[in-house]
Amino acid sequence: MTDIERTGDTLSLRVNGTALIIAALVATVGAIAFPVWSYADRSGTGQANLNASSVATQWGPLSATDRDFLVKVRLAGLWELPAGQQAIERAPSRAMVECGDHLVVGHTDLDRRARDVAAKLGVELPNQPTEQQQGWLRELTAARGEEYERKFANLLRNAHGKVFALIAEVRHTTRNTLIRQLASDANQTVLDHITMLEATGMVDHDALANEAAGRKTAPPTGPPVVPSPAVPSPVRPSGTDQSFTSRPVPEAGIVTPHSQP
Repeated sequence: MTDIERTGDTLSLRVNGTALIIAALVATVGAIAFPVWSYADRSGTGQANLNASSVATQWGPLSATDRDFLVKVRLAGLWELPAGQQAIERAPSRAMVECGDHLVVGHTDLDRRARDVAAKLGVELPNQPTEQQQGWLRELTAARGEEYERKFANLLRNAHGKVFALIAEVRHTTRNTLIRQLASDANQTVLDHITMLEATGMVDHDALANEAAGRKTAPPTGPPVVPSPAVPSPVRPSGTDQSFTSRPVPEAGIVTPHSQP
């Protein structure tokens, strides 16, 4: 082998070695950069969807869930208020009249608040109930006697229960102060209406539970039932330097020193 050939082979080895080193460096940099790139690209994630669906306002970001909440509050009033008026006019029982009165007063006030918030945030609200809600109103109009009372109590109780869950989600997650206050107001109003509807004695709680169970796919969880459960000890305040001004609500039929006139 000539000196020229030996020199060529040596040069070729050096070039190949350098190429291998460069390739290894590129692979290393790529491995380091990939996690940074993958975390920077958040498209399709919940956070990206939240940001994409939100608009900036002077009261904080307004999400798609916030806007959906506003629309649902408006829709609730559009059919539940006339349903309450109908219950007052028919007056099948004192409990139904009182329930109708709470529906009318509550939704009149809540609807005013929702329209005010929507105007400030630039959210367009519907002016008539959905087809389903109009169908419920037709069902109530056609019903008579006890059938009317049961339809009234259960249709409205079911509707209030579903919007109650949305209120809780919005109150927990909204970043908009106007929506947060409206959710607090709606929470009180809807809970009052649920209480009044149940006071009619016509609500089918088994049907509500079975319908809710039909919408769930995950198996229920919870502690097992034991034959003779131990009674837990009451939770008591610790320490001796505490003062309390509030009092527990007395149980029905039990007169305590704090409940005596």
